[in-house]
Amino acid sequence: MPVPEGYHVVRSHIRRNPRPSSKKMSGWTIVGVCALVWLWSHFIGFGDTGAATPNDPAPTTTSAPVAP
Repeated sequence: MPVPEGYHVVRSHIRRNPRPSSKKMSGWTIVGVCALVWLWSHFIGFGDTGAATPNDPAPTTTSAPVAP
């Protein structure tokens, strides 16, 4: 039984030779990296260098008068 190039015989079956493994990131690795980035941004922040805005809203003229 002739075996084509790039194949080998295993228990009377012809199988393809394994390809050289390139260092790929698995799905779980990608999920883990995304989770780490999210946690880092959630707990530490991306740099809170924004200008501080006052939290006191200005009174509006459309508010109803308070009854005594």
